[in-house]
Amino acid sequence: MSFLTLSRHGAIWQLLLTNNDNRLNDASVQAWHEALDQVEASEGNTALVITADSDKFFSNGIDLDGILAQHDMQYLIHQFVPKLDALLLRLARLPLPVVVAMNGHAYGGGALIAATADFRVMRADRGRFCFPEVDVKLPFTPLMMSVVKLLPNAGSAWKMALTGAAWGGEEALKHGVIDVAVIGDQVLPVAMDMANALATKDRKTYGKIKQDWRAQLDTFL
Repeated sequence: MSFLTLSRHGAIWQLLLTNNDNRLNDASVQAWHEALDQVEASEGNTALVITADSDKFFSNGIDLDGILAQHDMQYLIHQFVPKLDALLLRLARLPLPVVVAMNGHAYGGGALIAATADFRVMRADRGRFCFPEVDVKLPFTPLMMSVVKLLPNAGSAWKMALTGAAWGGEEALKHGVIDVAVIGDQVLPVAMDMANALATKDRKTYGKIKQDWRAQLDTFL
């Protein structure tokens, strides 16, 4: 089963999610790490754009049904969630520019992935950005809460976490949790333009600033 593809476009790496609603499970998390290994091993100034090939979903979060079909709730909580935390931590500390192109719904784990990015582009005409944990009775882990707090507007991040608000692109832009909202076919081009501009920055310096800015995440290493 294919979960994602990684390709290079000039200075830009593009990670394309390819599995329908792009839910997160053991196999997909492993595929993410393998792609990030390749990106981090590359040399020279670069940036990463994360997007999906669906016009409905960016990522619909944890694959609860799939995981619980093979394991029990204890496995989910004590085995899978730490794996997801490790992926989120890696993404949040990735020492190069990261732009997420949210061309569809980003819920739960998908919203957390979006929150790890440096910049977020979202379509204005379709899709929601939402942390539904409060409604599905699955509290954030401490690492996940720190990731939510990476969103640039602290008050809006607080509101999203406590209410489960599901914002479209225009609302998310108004609340300051994304950087750009555009019509669907412009999401990826705008994200690529942002990434190309960021890829001109010295990679080592950019990575140092980013990791120092997010130094609160060091406690999870």
